Amino acid sequence: MAIAEMRKLNLAAMSYDRDKILDALQKTGAAEVKQYSGTYDLPTCDVPDSKLYDYICSAEAALNILCSEVDNRNKENKVKSDILKDGFDVSYSDFINAYKNKEQADGLIADINSLTDNKISLNAQLAQCNRTLATAKAYSQVKMPFAGFADTRRTAVRFGTIAAAEKENLSAAANELALAQVEFYPASEDEVLILAVAHKSIADELDGVLSSAGFTACPFKGDATGEEVYNNALAQKQDIELKLKENSDAMYALKDGIRPLKVYCDYMGYQLEKAQLSDKFLATQRTFLLEAYVPKEQEKAVEEALKCTSDAVYMEFSDPSEDEMPPTLMKNNKVVSNFEAITNMYSVPNSKEYDPNTVMSFFYSLFLGFIMADIGYGLLMFFGGGFIWYKNRKRESGLKRLCGVFAIGGIFTILWGVLFNSFFGFSILPFNIMPDAQSDMWSFVGISVPAVLVIALMIGTVQLGAGYACKAVQYWRKGKIMDGICEGVTWTVFSIGVLLALIGLVDEAGMPSLAYIGGIMAAAGLVAAMLTAGRHEKVLGKFTKGFGAAYGIINYVSDILSYARLYGLMLSGAVIGQIVSQYGTQFIVETGGVFIIVGVLLLVVGHLFNLAISLLGAYIHDARLQYVEFYGKFYEGEGELFNPIGSKHKYIYLNA
Repeated sequence: MAIAEMRKLNLAAMSYDRDKILDALQKTGAAEVKQYSGTYDLPTCDVPDSKLYDYICSAEAALNILCSEVDNRNKENKVKSDILKDGFDVSYSDFINAYKNKEQADGLIADINSLTDNKISLNAQLAQCNRTLATAKAYSQVKMPFAGFADTRRTAVRFGTIAAAEKENLSAAANELALAQVEFYPASEDEVLILAVAHKSIADELDGVLSSAGFTACPFKGDATGEEVYNNALAQKQDIELKLKENSDAMYALKDGIRPLKVYCDYMGYQLEKAQLSDKFLATQRTFLLEAYVPKEQEKAVEEALKCTSDAVYMEFSDPSEDEMPPTLMKNNKVVSNFEAITNMYSVPNSKEYDPNTVMSFFYSLFLGFIMADIGYGLLMFFGGGFIWYKNRKRESGLKRLCGVFAIGGIFTILWGVLFNSFFGFSILPFNIMPDAQSDMWSFVGISVPAVLVIALMIGTVQLGAGYACKAVQYWRKGKIMDGICEGVTWTVFSIGVLLALIGLVDEAGMPSLAYIGGIMAAAGLVAAMLTAGRHEKVLGKFTKGFGAAYGIINYVSDILSYARLYGLMLSGAVIGQIVSQYGTQFIVETGGVFIIVGVLLLVVGHLFNLAISLLGAYIHDARLQYVEFYGKFYEGEGELFNPIGSKHKYIYLNA
């Protein structure tokens, strides 16, 4: 498995063939347009895209509104429908001819916007109506026109409401006014309707008393009664709600336009991409120059597609120059490709280095299985992850790849589960191949150490050696044979020696001679690394570089100890699994009765929780070991994924 070799396409064509050429490149799915690197003193293509961008934004805004309305209606009525799901199949001919649906799309967008504006207006009216109703409720029993509560020539009339708690205080204060009379009428539990009449000579005193009580004057005027105002507001509210219902029905009726509008939006997004690519071209009034990267195996297909567009197309394929860094297109099988996402989260491989995913995928799965180490968990991972991967097998997505990683890791989990004799925390096999993670100890140079911890460190040593071997391959790919031997092979030999020494130093292994053999290999590898570290330096540099290589043993030991986390994570998951199984079976076997249900629930919920939390920890810490301990030995990264023109779509899956 490797990274695809890229070729550079140089193309010159007439400006009027520009769209046909870009469409042809898009259909092949095998050309990434790059910034033109020529030295010609020509302007770039000038194709305005700001209006197109605004147009697409308005179309997608209308689409989102329609989808939200339909989704809410479906949830309210418990309707299941696939109409809102993205990633539906669209043929290339339907996609490229989507411009023919512009009139229908614009009409749909106009209808959505019109209904949205109408809804906003109706909601504003409804909010105002609700405020009127809340105020008018206190006056709903008043059958006299509000005009009747006006001042006369000699009297001041005050009509309004106060809080019910202020009634007694206002009554006492009003009794002290000789020329005033206050009447109280129940309005609600919280409010009291009052009518106050006083001689105008004490109007200011009355207003002061009312103000102290929190008096709110009646806001309604005219010949209408309180009952009429309230009933009119209530009728208006019902009318607005009916119009809102009609608005919602009209919006929902547009649901069949969702998928065509999604196709149209993705098509217009592609048109915007073409317009923005113009900044990468060089052009005259009649011609333009284009450069693109094309995978070598797709060169013929791209050439044939371009020849079909026009007779006035000149093209030339060549190898990228040494100082160019083409985009990265990884060519891995269906198993290894799932692990590309893990590497890409760290850094995309650059196109001139060794693709590490094949080696990394093995170690990642090995460590994932070691951490989980249970037959039952492995079966759940394999069948659960495999089922989701299979359902999404036709679509590239992060979920699909993650589930693929867990399914493959499930196979290794089953194998490690057999070795450790664990099935949901139970020992079901009549034999144990591996030592018990909790109790078995090994004598390591006279010190009692958990046996599985030593195994974890040995596995880590193997990966470190593989990392240095990859470093050697990296150099050899660039033609640096001696650098590969001095920087990679020497430390690979050192790692093999360390591994053999670790095995020999374990008394239970019964192979003490391996300690001597491993020690000699490690010493030879270290001496070779020290003697060759300064091969490119002068006399003093040779010494300091050699000393630096020796000092690197400290980092090496630190790297090996990092693999102790494999043991820690495995032990915590195993202990929780055993506890869950122990208590669950006690409820079922020893207690019986209704506690059988409790025991079953404990087993199911407990193991699902342990599986989830263990998988999360394994996923993160396993990735950390790859990024720091493994990739730190050889990986360069800093690449950019191959991004063919027209390959990104928000809503659809384009069938070529």
